[in-house]
Amino acid sequence: MQNRRTFIKNLGAGSLGVFVFSGTMKAFAKNELIQLTILHTNDFHSHIDPFPKDAARNAGEGGMAKRAALIQQIRSEQKNVLVFDAGDIFQGTPYFNYYKGELELKLMTEMGYDAATIGNHDLDNGLEGLDSQMKNAGFPFINSNYDFSETILAGKVLTYKVFKKQGIKIGVYGLGIELNGLVSKPNYGKTKYLDPLEKALKMEKFLKEEKKADLIVCLSHLGYAYKEKKISDLIIAAETFHTDLIIGGHTHTFLKKPDSVTNKSGQNVLVNQVGFGGLILGRIDYFFEKEGKKFISRSRASGS
Repeated sequence: MQNRRTFIKNLGAGSLGVFVFSGTMKAFAKNELIQLTILHTNDFHSHIDPFPKDAARNAGEGGMAKRAALIQQIRSEQKNVLVFDAGDIFQGTPYFNYYKGELELKLMTEMGYDAATIGNHDLDNGLEGLDSQMKNAGFPFINSNYDFSETILAGKVLTYKVFKKQGIKIGVYGLGIELNGLVSKPNYGKTKYLDPLEKALKMEKFLKEEKKADLIVCLSHLGYAYKEKKISDLIIAAETFHTDLIIGGHTHTFLKKPDSVTNKSGQNVLVNQVGFGGLILGRIDYFFEKEGKKFISRSRASGS
């Protein structure tokens, strides 16, 4: 498929942010490559400090200070960096009980997050609770399948956003899980849940055809996969046409490397999720080669 943005080759997956450029990359050295680095988290759950040293698991691991240092290091090395979160920023430690989300959002702002989607636990203090804290976020919340038009969040949550990095357009949309039965009704009020796949198809078409996005990213809090027939990241990946990357959350799934799914266009979609608690900073690198005003992209994925 030849169009404005064509994926040529997935250059493999690594871990811990270790990058080894093989002969494959050397073959492209004669052409100008633009690197786009996407960093991501999910289900942070207010783990501002590292896990306690006497914890049964993950003792001494995680913490926002380590994450901030890693993001700063990567930004010092890479020109084009985007940082996203796939929801459930709130709930899980006394920090949330006391600060009600203020501290989490202020620290994420200092780290330079570019966008986040809404997780079910982000509504644990209701729509009013999220609304009161959004002023502390120096980044937008993006969700495409929650209709907030009859709520206090009307006009305050984006359905999409297009980021530009060195001439590359990155279109981002967001998907949230069914709230009924998962979140207390008073906490989401008159929020209307819209079919995630229908919205994904609409948003990716809009971002590709109207906004001319070179890369389309979905921030999802649907969950990676389920045994029962329930909408998930893997289903969205397989049933869409233009989405290139799904950054997921909700199921606390630790993937050693991003999953690759063939979509309706016969192209590969990367799906990644990095567990919970801020233990891992996910990293996806895309490489674009200029061809006049077009970009040919080559992607490689890793976590850190």
